[in-house]
Amino acid sequence: MVTSVNNKQVSAPEHPLKKKRPTKHNHYSFQEFFNFQPEMGSISDWNDSRNILTSEDFIIGLVEGLEEEVGSASSVIMYTIGCEWGTKDSAFFQQWFEKEYQREIRQTNLMFLLETWWWPFISQGWGRWEVDLSDRKQGFMFINLFDSAVARTLGDVGKPVCYIYAGLFAGFFSTLVKKQLSCIELQCYSMGETYCKFLLGNQDRIDAAAFWQNEGATARDIQKRLESGEILR
Repeated sequence: MVTSVNNKQVSAPEHPLKKKRPTKHNHYSFQEFFNFQPEMGSISDWNDSRNILTSEDFIIGLVEGLEEEVGSASSVIMYTIGCEWGTKDSAFFQQWFEKEYQREIRQTNLMFLLETWWWPFISQGWGRWEVDLSDRKQGFMFINLFDSAVARTLGDVGKPVCYIYAGLFAGFFSTLVKKQLSCIELQCYSMGETYCKFLLGNQDRIDAAAFWQNEGATARDIQKRLESGEILR
């Protein structure tokens, strides 16, 4: 897995392929997206962001270390880390997107915009996704994540584990739409499911979903309740 470092103080050498073909967009194969410079001990990507290689042991150490230190609060910390990451990455994404495509993100088709944002994450090993925008007008949306780096590493532990992804989605989309949103994982590969499913929306809907989930409702049950307009009273 590869983790990007979007700090403006970190300067990364420009990708040599980008110099040759600056208008190339389909650059997300492993060989094209990354710029390995072993003589400098650095890895950068197409967007001039420095990257670091991390192992599954790093994920296990991070999750288990937090659980040992703070117990059940570790999930809140992971979510908060994800939120901060998503917030910063949203600003970084707008910067490189508008530079590469020569258009403002507000003038771009939403689905194209989202797929363009997530493609680097696929290249970095964070998994593939599907975004369901059909309920967007009702104030919420669902995201399916396949091959989560966290869930794949931890295996079947019987509970959701992808809090950093939930925070990432909440942070990114909140910045994108300039409205505070929250996110919850409704089903997880670590619960024996084939993929992870997230609900993104305002806090009222997330609270309702969390309540139903604690009552034993499945992701499908929660989705049906939300789409039918059911709310907590």
